[in-house]
Amino acid sequence: MSLNEVWEAASASPYAPLISKDSQFSVGFTLLLSALILTGLFGLNRSFVSIASFGVPASLAFGFGAVYMICAVGVYV
Repeated sequence: MSLNEVWEAASASPYAPLISKDSQFSVGFTLLLSALILTGLFGLNRSFVSIASFGVPASLAFGFGAVYMICAVGVYV
C-alpha cells in the first residue's frame, strides 16, 4: 500500500477526541478541584494506605487536569 493510498483511506475517518474541545475546561476544572480535595485529605492522614487511596489519585487528577486546562485556554502541548 502506497503512502498516497493510506492518506486517502485516512481522510474517510477523521480523528474525533474522546473529550470535545467545548468540554475541556469543565473536565480540567473538575479534575483540578478533585486533586485539591484529595491532596487535603492526604495531608490530614499520612499513612501507607492513604498513599494508595488519596496520593496516587490526587497526582493523576492534577496531571490530567493541568493538561486539560492548558489545552482549554489555548496553549497546546
